[in-house]
Amino acid sequence: MKKKENNNNSKYLKSLKLVNQIQKIRSKNNKNWMDLLRLSLKLDHKTTSKILSEIYKHDQRISNIAKKIYKL
Repeated sequence: MKKKENNNNSKYLKSLKLVNQIQKIRSKNNKNWMDLLRLSLKLDHKTTSKILSEIYKHDQRISNIAKKIYKL
């Protein structure tokens, strides 16, 4: 029974570490969304596209971490 508990605790700790990574990335990404909103209000398509690209990069990182959690 101890082995199963240790395995569950290990999975939990690994998952928690990955969730913390997601939180850190999301906090940066939320700033990008607000920047995008400000630029959209000014109708600056070129700069808005650059920010959208950064948002996409962060979302990709989050998706990769979520896949790791699923595979645990």
